[in-house]
Amino acid sequence: LKAFERRLTEYIACLQPATGRWRMILIVVSVCTATGAWNWLIDPETQKVSFFTSLWNHPFFTISCITLIGLFFAGIHKRVVAPSISPMSNCFGRIYVL
Repeated sequence: LKAFERRLTEYIACLQPATGRWRMILIVVSVCTATGAWNWLIDPETQKVSFFTSLWNHPFFTISCITLIGLFFAGIHKRVVAPSISPMSNCFGRIYVL
């Protein structure tokens, strides 16, 4: 059990630099999407035109939203969440030792 815990900790530590980059990418794209959504919602023209026309009128929101969806389909959620297993593995290690 100790060897498994040590190997899991080593593997997760190896993922940390790449995870930081993926987290930054996710944060930047999320902020861009939220900013674009805010501008899209407060635009008075959005209520007057069709949905696709309003998306065409707000390319920043459209591109950032498509990018965010693409990142989730590419598995960014797995790359960001996987290294957070480390604190849980340390907790489980302590439980088994007790």
